[in-house]
Amino acid sequence: MQPRSNKRQKELARLERRKEKDERREQRKRERAERVVPEGEDPDIAGIVPGPQPKEEEEL
Repeated sequence: MQPRSNKRQKELARLERRKEKDERREQRKRERAERVVPEGEDPDIAGIVPGPQPKEEEEL
């Protein structure tokens, strides 16, 4: 193959990766917007139960 065609293939692959990355960003943005968090609750710790955690089956 010629060096020019290699360069073109690399360029196309780079553009495709950028497109996929942008799509993933948009998907995460939509998911964040759809997430329902009660008023006044920190979204980072929503649903976490304080105290001792239940043991896993392997530990029994």
